[in-house]
Amino acid sequence: MADHVQSLAQLENLCKQLYETTDTTTRLQAEKALVEFTNSPDCLSKCQLLLERGSSSYSQLLAATCLTKLVSRTNNPLPLEQRIDIRNYVLNYLATRPKLATFVTQALIQLYARITKLGWFDCQKDDYVFRNAITDVTRFLQDSVEYCIIGVTILSQLTNEINQADTTHPLTKHRKIASSFRDSSLFDIFTLSCNLLKQVLSCLVQIASVRRSLFNNAERAKFLSHLVDGVKRILENPQSLSDPNNYHEFCRLLARLKSNYQLGELVKVENYPEVIRLIANFTVTSLQHWEFAPNSVHYLLSLWQRLAASVPYVKATEPHMLETYTPEVTKAYITSRLESVHIILRDGLEDPLEDTGLVQQQLDQLSTIGRCEYEKTCALLVQLFDQSAQSYQELLQSASASPMDIAVQEGRLTWLVYIIGAVIGGRVSFASTDEQDAMDGELVCRVLQLMNLTDSRLAQAGNEKLELAMLSFFEQFRKIYIGDQVQKSSKLYRRLSEVLGLNDETMVLSVFIGKIITNLKYWGRCEPITSKTLQLLNDLSIGYSSVRKLVKLSAVQFMLNNHTSEHFSFLGINNQSNLTDMRCRTTFYTALGRLLMVDLGEDEDQYEQFMLPLTAAFEAVAQMFSSNSFNEQEAKRTLVGLVRDLRGIAFAFNAKTSFMMLFEWIYPSYMPILQRAIELWYHDPACTTPVLKLMAELVHNRSQRLQFDVSSPNGILLFRETSKMITMYGNRILTLGEVPKDQVYALKLKGISICFSMLKAALSGSYVNFGVFRLYGDDALDNALQTFIKLLLSIPHSDLLDYPKLSQSYYSLLEVLTQDHMNFIASLEPHVIMYILSSISEGLTALDTMVCTGCCSCLDHIVTYLFKQLSRSTKKRTTPLNQESDRFLHIMQQHPEMIQQMLSTVLNIIIFEDCRNQWSMSRPLLGLILLNEKYFSDLRNSIVNSQPPEKQQAMHLCFENLMEGIERNLLTKNRDRFTQNLSAFRREVNDSMKNSTYGVNSNDMMS
Repeated sequence: MADHVQSLAQLENLCKQLYETTDTTTRLQAEKALVEFTNSPDCLSKCQLLLERGSSSYSQLLAATCLTKLVSRTNNPLPLEQRIDIRNYVLNYLATRPKLATFVTQALIQLYARITKLGWFDCQKDDYVFRNAITDVTRFLQDSVEYCIIGVTILSQLTNEINQADTTHPLTKHRKIASSFRDSSLFDIFTLSCNLLKQVLSCLVQIASVRRSLFNNAERAKFLSHLVDGVKRILENPQSLSDPNNYHEFCRLLARLKSNYQLGELVKVENYPEVIRLIANFTVTSLQHWEFAPNSVHYLLSLWQRLAASVPYVKATEPHMLETYTPEVTKAYITSRLESVHIILRDGLEDPLEDTGLVQQQLDQLSTIGRCEYEKTCALLVQLFDQSAQSYQELLQSASASPMDIAVQEGRLTWLVYIIGAVIGGRVSFASTDEQDAMDGELVCRVLQLMNLTDSRLAQAGNEKLELAMLSFFEQFRKIYIGDQVQKSSKLYRRLSEVLGLNDETMVLSVFIGKIITNLKYWGRCEPITSKTLQLLNDLSIGYSSVRKLVKLSAVQFMLNNHTSEHFSFLGINNQSNLTDMRCRTTFYTALGRLLMVDLGEDEDQYEQFMLPLTAAFEAVAQMFSSNSFNEQEAKRTLVGLVRDLRGIAFAFNAKTSFMMLFEWIYPSYMPILQRAIELWYHDPACTTPVLKLMAELVHNRSQRLQFDVSSPNGILLFRETSKMITMYGNRILTLGEVPKDQVYALKLKGISICFSMLKAALSGSYVNFGVFRLYGDDALDNALQTFIKLLLSIPHSDLLDYPKLSQSYYSLLEVLTQDHMNFIASLEPHVIMYILSSISEGLTALDTMVCTGCCSCLDHIVTYLFKQLSRSTKKRTTPLNQESDRFLHIMQQHPEMIQQMLSTVLNIIIFEDCRNQWSMSRPLLGLILLNEKYFSDLRNSIVNSQPPEKQQAMHLCFENLMEGIERNLLTKNRDRFTQNLSAFRREVNDSMKNSTYGVNSNDMMS
């Protein structure tokens, strides 16, 4: 043993002399001695000793180098078992010593690679024992970064080793090993490497997203410089980006450069001119290869959009060079989309134009990019548009034109119309000049001329995608050049006048309406075109000045006087279509309602004339219902279409005079028909949803339109109808029984949600005195509220928060009930009260701020009610508490944990979370504290004691300041003082807890 130690020390000394000494003679002597050592019989055992017990990195390097020579020798090779042991020993050694010197790790990996290569065809029990490289490396790759680097280096070194021939072994054997390695393992290593690279790039994206405020200016510049340098190196050697996943992550990384840093910071980075050139070239190449990773284009366009948007604001003196490269990106996008059309049609590929969401997203980005150096963009678009339009026109006039050629030109024109609309819409992002407005005029003229050509052919043929592009163009044109804020002296209008004779906005509006009517006439059975056309009409009807100009157009008067299926096919009862396809009718009648209101005034004759088609429809449904047998499908379609129309009109009539005309028309004559429909078809949401939504709109006091005369009982009568519908629908929908989870919202919860919204609108409309119902023995209010409770108890708590629309309707209704009908809440059964309180408690932590704020308001009303009742019960009064209040107090005293838990929750959110609605949170908190003073004291002590000893005094002082000057009441003045104290409390607590490694566990607080 002593000999081993002595020889080990001598070897380490020789290694030190070889690698460290500056004396040539000493180094030569050490080298000679070590050569003798490598040739000695006990070299193998001593190498293992050096690795196990050697204290210097040089001795470990010697051992690894000697072992590599041993396993490489051709005469007297090591036995298979021994080589397997060395291989396993090296892997374990690397796995247990991650902090080895780099050159030692490299030498050991070289040893592993050599053993694997030379033993590639060695078998043990029919198993190729040296072909498990992927398995060997996996454990390294699944560990920390240090181990992951070792694993990647093993794969890299092994691939290099296999690829290198050596003179000591036959060349044929080398080729045989290399071929086998290529066929059996190389692809797996490549796949694994690509996955690793994707993970690395994903990490880089996260690093690039680090909040900029974490750095000072100097640190931020240095950090950005490193990032940009790394991007430059990847772009200079882009081979690894051929993998779609890596390419996608790299595009994300590029997008983060601008989203997290300012252009003024980027231009100051060393090599910025070269980097922006490389990025531009990469972007252009990517856009030209549109079929490769199309989902990644978003990130590249996002980068250039942000860069282009920053140009007017950059203050750095260094050139940003975007005026050179942005037009190249714009040109690459436009030309690549046009060139793709022929290939997509020829090869039957998926057309990106069918994904309107993706197209719109890219066009939004291009709208900003294209506005940079706009003259170049317009010149390119004019050139390409004229070429395609001329070719298209020639093809249409040619008798021998092939459908494929026509389809290609229509596809190219579709892209161009979309892009022209986008760049016109981009005007809002930049300070526009007269010259640019004139350029917009050139583009608009060309699209309108194309529209005239395509519209003239609609009787024979039409192209749906081109029509959708036209509508997108009209929407952008409307936003920029139609409306109250637009300067009518714009050079665009001058150009329109010169080319098309459109002298003013009224004439341009007539073009819009003409297109709308044409679309509704020829495309009435095409839902996407119909809905977008009607949305355009609806948008036009909103503007104050434009709607008044529209009404004067003969085409608009035609629509107001002829809104029937005879002229507008989408209004027809088509047995082939789905009931849900009628949604666009609401949009249509909303627009017509606004147009009608402009000159309606108090003219009941004009109103009744307008309503004639709807009157006829109601009479037809009434006739069907009165007969013993009727065509149910026809009745459903007629009624659903009718109520959708009426909802549009009701939404548009936001003035008292016009809405009263509608109310008197529908009540009492036609209300029973709506009730009958609910009774018959409660199980069919395609019927009930439109009816319930109409009723919810009718009871909504929008713009104070529901103001009845003091002698009118209409407010009460309207609520009776509301109560009747809620009760009828509610009682019947509860008979459905068990509904599958994936259908529960459509079949049940959606209708319930609308009922909640309807009841909330009626209760908060301020046109009904609800006290009279009980006074005169009318059970309408009680029926509606009891139905609400039954519906509520049929819904699990989780569903209340899982479905956003249901959440908002429930919590807004509960807010009204706790504010104005607290006596009803107090009269409920204990399990119902606990259900409601639990829903409030869960809603306090909801992600939706509206829900959270509503819960705070509900809790405030409940706590205030409780506090007042407790205050009254402690005073000597001749009038005792009513039965409901007494019972409610008793329930709360039996279950104090519910209120206490909510106190913990609110305080926890205010102290430890990013509280987005602090004012709302502060309102119930004072009442909660006053109702639970002992619990609050315990909670405060718990929080203080959980802090580090040196911070406990500061935290105690924060709580003292919170209650300073606060009295034991809930008067407004006291509440406001508490809210002010709470703002200061939150700031002080945050300051106190900064740099603290302690903190209250939120779960502890909630326990």
